[in-house]
Amino acid sequence: MLFAVIPALVLAVVAVVFSVVAMRRTASLRPRSGQTPLPEDMVGLRREVAALQAATQGALRHLAVVRYDAFGDVGGHLSWSVALLDDAGDGVVLTSIHGRSEARTYAKSIASWSSEQQLSPEEEEAVAHARA
Repeated sequence: MLFAVIPALVLAVVAVVFSVVAMRRTASLRPRSGQTPLPEDMVGLRREVAALQAATQGALRHLAVVRYDAFGDVGGHLSWSVALLDDAGDGVVLTSIHGRSEARTYAKSIASWSSEQQLSPEEEEAVAHARA
């Protein structure tokens, strides 16, 4: 009979130890005073996602590069136009024209997907690709 009581007693002690460890781990996951609790429903998560989307609207997330030959005697598509725009279509188009003896770089501001300055066909193409 003693052989049956001792294993049962050891098993009970092990169960109590595991219970105490589990309770301490669960307690460490709960927010402490001054901390905000994690959202427990989808509505809270949706609010957080919407806040993140609103915060990134001003980021330059729309990007497109168009490479081309600006002159017939220069190959290799060394000239390029790049559009860097945010969600509202505000940003800049940078263009670099490469010739045999020189290279020129231009910057044109973009507001609401268009520019007050005349855009080259390649610059317009870069803006159109960035918008897509």
